[in-house]
Amino acid sequence: MRNLNLENVNEATEYKSVAPGGYICGITKVENVEGKEYLKVEYDIAEGEFKNYYRELFASKNFWGGNFIKSYKEKALPFFKAFITAVQNSNNGFVFNNDEKLLVRKMVGLVLAEEQYQANDGNIKTRLYVAQVHSISKIRSGDFVVPAMKMMNGSINIEKAAPGINADGFYPIDETVEDGDLPF
Repeated sequence: MRNLNLENVNEATEYKSVAPGGYICGITKVENVEGKEYLKVEYDIAEGEFKNYYRELFASKNFWGGNFIKSYKEKALPFFKAFITAVQNSNNGFVFNNDEKLLVRKMVGLVLAEEQYQANDGNIKTRLYVAQVHSISKIRSGDFVVPAMKMMNGSINIEKAAPGINADGFYPIDETVEDGDLPF
């Protein structure tokens, strides 16, 4: 082993992960995948204990974990509209105008939930995914419910499920969005 000088090296601290819940987020990047009719949206947490979580993750691990896809195919337009409405209601005076670049630096409320997946090494692990999109006022007021963990076999973790959950392990999304606050 080579001779190490550890005198000016800080010890590693426990890495705290984002927990399932509602978060005020800022959209950091949007990529239009026109041939497949979806937007790849990157975000970071903008407030609270985990502010800039994904920026810090990228700086330390070279991995940006905060992203989701929003399809604008004909069948998915109601969900896409709910996303755009949440962004518009979270950013006073913002109008989408079918330009994905305008979404960058806008605020939105995201509900993050857990799902199981099979890692490259074959082990079953859990990760966060964007389960719901709301206005930031709904997140701030606590007017959301985190879905139960999605299990790999397609079932839900019944122990974590609450009354009102549907067969897919989700709560119905209320598409009405209240007026939000100004972006940061």
